[in-house]
This record gives sequence, structure tokens and C-alpha cells, in this order.
Amino acid sequence: MTSLWKGVTAKLGKLTGRRDAPAPGAPAAGRTPNGRTIPAARPAPPRNRPTGEVRDGRLLVYAPQLDGQADPGEIVWTWVPYEDDPRQGKDRPVLVVGRKGVTLLGLMLSSQDDRDGQRHWFGLGPGAWDRESRPSWVRLDRVIEVDEDGIRREGAILDRRRFDLVAAELRRDYGWN
Repeated sequence: MTSLWKGVTAKLGKLTGRRDAPAPGAPAAGRTPNGRTIPAARPAPPRNRPTGEVRDGRLLVYAPQLDGQADPGEIVWTWVPYEDDPRQGKDRPVLVVGRKGVTLLGLMLSSQDDRDGQRHWFGLGPGAWDRESRPSWVRLDRVIEVDEDGIRREGAILDRRRFDLVAAELRRDYGWN
């Protein structure tokens, strides 16, 4: 029965586009449907905290450089656990807004248009991080802490104007500097 359930879950995941982790942490290495290689992720999942609980590294500085290292102002792809079940999650874009040593502070993005107007979500519009150029929203109340080696790939640089709008929201409503 267990193997039947796993098979059904895998099929549903393929149909919905939702990829669940095989174990706590991140997914295994492999290839995407378009042939891109997905590297094996680090064993520890990103840590999640409400934005107001972040005490260190809350200084917002715009400093993007597409140099292979994630910097504030860049949108990168990493494994983000689901809030309701941190053992599962998916690869998603994250706006890097700060750094504590090798730990990045990021805010997850969503392209689900029902986010528009929702509390704690800020509209970014479309960008190069989304292959389909769909509008995106950034979640302001959930900080994702990711070790630098947990970043899958750099996606894009968020322009200064939009970064400053996000930073203003974080300063005004969430206690960032």
C-alpha cells in the first residue's frame, strides 16, 4: 500500500508541478524537463523566521553583482520548505535582501496572482527570473535564511527602483534598517 501511495503522490506531483522533497532537506540532483541539471542541494533546509524576528543582518543594502555569489538585490533560486510541512517544499525564486556571513537573508517570490492585494505580499511585476514573464509578488513577513552553498542558481538582478520599494516596506512595517 505504501508503494502505491508513493506512486500516486509522484504522479500528482508531476501533474501539478509540485515537487516534494524525498526526505527532510532538499531534493536530489537530477534534470529538469528542459534538460537543465539540478545540482544536489545541501543537507540542511533553509530556516524560516517571521521578518520581525530577524535581529542580525537587517541592514538593507543594494549590491548586486552577477559573479556567482548571491548578493542583496539579486533574485536567486533555492529550495524553500512549505510552512505547513517543512519536510516538503520546492525550488523557487528568492530576493536576497541581506547577508550574515555565508548565510543569506531572502524573501520568497510567488507568481500566483491571488497574492495581489494580500497582506504581507508586495507586487514586483514581471522580471527575468520568470521564464514566462509573469508578474511576481514578494512575501515580506517570512525571511528565508539560506547558506550560500544552498543557492541553486542566480536568476536576475532586481532593478534598484523595485528593490528600494521593497526596502521601504521592510523598514516601515517590519523593523528593518
